[in-house]
Amino acid sequence: MKQLSRIQKLAIACAMVCALAVPVVMAQSTGDDTKGGHHGRHGGHGDFAMMGFHQLDLSDAQKAQLKQIHESHRQNIAPIAEQIRAKRQEIHAASEGGTVNEAVITQKLTEIAPLEAKMIAERARIHQESLAVLTAEQKAKLDQLREQAKTRWAERRANKQQKNQ
Repeated sequence: MKQLSRIQKLAIACAMVCALAVPVVMAQSTGDDTKGGHHGRHGGHGDFAMMGFHQLDLSDAQKAQLKQIHESHRQNIAPIAEQIRAKRQEIHAASEGGTVNEAVITQKLTEIAPLEAKMIAERARIHQESLAVLTAEQKAKLDQLREQAKTRWAERRANKQQKNQ
């Protein structure tokens, strides 16, 4: 029974790391427009779309300020994201071939946690600096858009739960 408990703890830890990491990794943007297709996560809107800013009728000056904020923080985020990616690859390698090296996985998850904390703190700084660029009306509209998104997300989750019953 003790072995099952360790595996369950490991599975929960992995799920928590993935839950924290997926949004962070998805939010990363290289700023490289030469890749073709969609730029960033939202088809050309980049980091602004992540926070719903693309619907706020930003002035050119605001767009420039926001771009500068994101670019300045990207230098801090990129090495952290790369370290997280490398450790995840090591976790994946430790579970390949039908054998699971719990010690390596646990060690790597322990190493990822402070990196995730740094990433979350950096994203929070970006968010705060970005909000400072907005007018009061834009902030109110952003709050409204976020509430609408929460409602849509809750409806989708409820529909999914109904389908699974």
